[in-house]
Amino acid sequence: MIKDLRQLHKFGGSSLADAQCYRRVVEILESYSATNDIVVVSAAGKTTNQLLLWLEQLVTDGRLAHATLLSIRSFQQQLISELLVPDLAQSLLQQLHAELALLAKWGESPLTTEIKNSVLGHGELWSARLLAALLNQHQLAAVAIDSRLFLRADHAVQPAVDKALSQPLLQQLLVQYPQQRLVITGFMAANQHQQTVLLGRNGSDYSATMIGALAAVDRVTIWSDVAGVYSADPRKVANACLLPLLRLDEANELARLAAPVLHSRTLQPVAQSAIDLTLRCSHQPESGSTRVERVLASGRGAKIISSLNDVCLIELGVPQGMVLASVQHDVQQLLDKSQLQPLAQTVDQGKRRIILAYTQEVVNSVLSLLQDSGVAAELRLREGFSMVAAVGAGVLNNPNHCHGFYQQLKGLPVEFMTETESGLSLVAVLRDVDTNALVNAIHQALFQAQKSVAIVLCGKGNIGSHWLSLFSREKAALEQRHGMQFSLIGIVGQQQCWLDGQGIDPLTALEQFPLHAVDYQLPQLLSQLAAVEYDDVVVVDVTASHQLAALYPQIAATGLHLISANKIAGSATTSEYQAVIDAFAKSSRYWLSNATVGAGLPINHTVRDLRESGDSILAISGVFSGTLSWLFQQFDGSLPFSELLEQAWQQGLTEPDPRHDLDGSDVMRKLVILARESGFEIEPQQVHVESLVPLSLQALSVDDFFEQMAELDLLLAEKLARAVKEDKVLRYVARLNRHGKAYVGLEALPSEHALANLLPCDNIFAIESQWYRENPLVIRGPGAGRDVTAGALISDINRLATML
Repeated sequence: MIKDLRQLHKFGGSSLADAQCYRRVVEILESYSATNDIVVVSAAGKTTNQLLLWLEQLVTDGRLAHATLLSIRSFQQQLISELLVPDLAQSLLQQLHAELALLAKWGESPLTTEIKNSVLGHGELWSARLLAALLNQHQLAAVAIDSRLFLRADHAVQPAVDKALSQPLLQQLLVQYPQQRLVITGFMAANQHQQTVLLGRNGSDYSATMIGALAAVDRVTIWSDVAGVYSADPRKVANACLLPLLRLDEANELARLAAPVLHSRTLQPVAQSAIDLTLRCSHQPESGSTRVERVLASGRGAKIISSLNDVCLIELGVPQGMVLASVQHDVQQLLDKSQLQPLAQTVDQGKRRIILAYTQEVVNSVLSLLQDSGVAAELRLREGFSMVAAVGAGVLNNPNHCHGFYQQLKGLPVEFMTETESGLSLVAVLRDVDTNALVNAIHQALFQAQKSVAIVLCGKGNIGSHWLSLFSREKAALEQRHGMQFSLIGIVGQQQCWLDGQGIDPLTALEQFPLHAVDYQLPQLLSQLAAVEYDDVVVVDVTASHQLAALYPQIAATGLHLISANKIAGSATTSEYQAVIDAFAKSSRYWLSNATVGAGLPINHTVRDLRESGDSILAISGVFSGTLSWLFQQFDGSLPFSELLEQAWQQGLTEPDPRHDLDGSDVMRKLVILARESGFEIEPQQVHVESLVPLSLQALSVDDFFEQMAELDLLLAEKLARAVKEDKVLRYVARLNRHGKAYVGLEALPSEHALANLLPCDNIFAIESQWYRENPLVIRGPGAGRDVTAGALISDINRLATML
């Protein structure tokens, strides 16, 4: 029996900041969750901070404490009243008022640790109850669960959940509430005496991944106010880019350095289970995401520039007579045992000092731990420092990234710099500086310098061979124009491929291909491409492969860009087409496909520009096939159509099987692609297509087809004779009207008609829009041939380079 897939969704305080945020969370759960999923919630907005403030004010100013508690009451009441119908709201309001009265009563007595913990956990209780009630109101069965019912942990500086005690208790709840979303409080556990244990900084995220591991979910998605991990804090660096994939070891290193989107304890259950972890933005669910993956392919350098203010240093002065290395070993063991790893550390042999860097939030706990341990060293706390780090597998082996990092720190008040033993980061601790300016400078130096772009060509036939020749000629100009390095690293044929991360000479590529090519499977090939040591990887698809087109979403998810002359994905069913669009949007990768219509003509680009400028496309018509344009310009009765077709085939103007041109499917695909670019919703089967291939010739081999074309000659000779009688010519035309009706087929047109008066191989596109209603915008020029299609692909590489 296949087990039901279960996911866990974690929503932070920023995702529950107000009533609109709660409604958005319900929409997310409607779209992205199933009935047996688990939901873990933080306190709404700043509720925990307000409760903490109330506890502090109870000691310093009772009047302010009373005002803060009223403010908490007002905020929670407003959420309930705005979101729930009166009957449901009344029940939650009664519970809220009873608990606030209990809090006020607790505030009249000395505050024990147990009371403080219980107070601070109320924000999560209120969030879970409210979200569960709201889900039920929307016919999504849900039940609120207090995590203290099953999560077991003991008090500690960094409390750890006891999995052996917690798992059977959670399983009981899962059995008790089948087919209901469990909305569980984050941040809290209980010890065996039923006392509240808070799980510390980012405790809700830690409890979410821990609960996910205990429930054996397939995926944990942490929803917050950002889409995931960026190359730098996007609030500080305007051109920071979202990373669709992040290695688990890199994520751990980033978390260890106190990055706000990740915490090391959050990742522990992920590392110890089969969970997939995804970070997404609840405010814009389709804005992309970061998936934490377990691959340990060789890294090529820094991916993220991280920074932190309010860093504190603990200096341990080791007296003469003590072995410095021994004290350092004892301190390291103590910190490891307590899960209090420093952000950075160094040893000053000359001054016999061990220096540990921590956030302001945990430094006092570390200081107390060291003092209580009786470590043989004099302790000193220093404040007023900042930290910057370059994080990424292979950063220490990337001379450009190391040099760029050190260069930007020249002349700054650096306290110390260190290279982590893991090799995953370069860290500098500085006396307080403007980290915003420094992070921008390092990001610019490391990532905006010359990028390396790898290109993989799929398809080595007519178009592929001409593209290789053109790329060889244009490579230097491309690199000079964009300040990037472009390298051909792969050629993929139907059954074999040749990959070489060092680069392949495009001029001799086809000649050398048989010597280096090996058999491959497409999905595995994509994984190989994701691991190459280049800043960006671009797949150029010049095939007509259905199998490759079906993998377009996977190409995006793997972190690759795509340039396509393959029309299959763009003209697939709407659901398949939209899946490709969504996949590239979510992964922040690019899919360019101007070569799919009009070869080198800027038709897709023009239609897109019109719409993005505010125009509306009303209708489109034209001759969309350069092949059929050439054939019917020549077809005047002086030669049989079959002879003209063989000439076009020998010149490379047709598909390898010319029936793919004659049956209208190619023109149909172009019309569907262009219609979608124009804003029409259209399915391929809605296009009425007139095929020129008689039924008796459709199932033959290509050779047999050429031998038996007499039937085709007879059919088209009759059509031509009728057209000549009316003083007309034959043209294969595509039309889409303003009502969405689409047609592709052979028409008899007056010789002076705009669609008839073309040069051989010309395409013509007539675009009727709001702005060009009386006088349609016309784009005309060569629409077939290996050279112009190869040129269109180079044009898309140019455009992609401006977007990277």
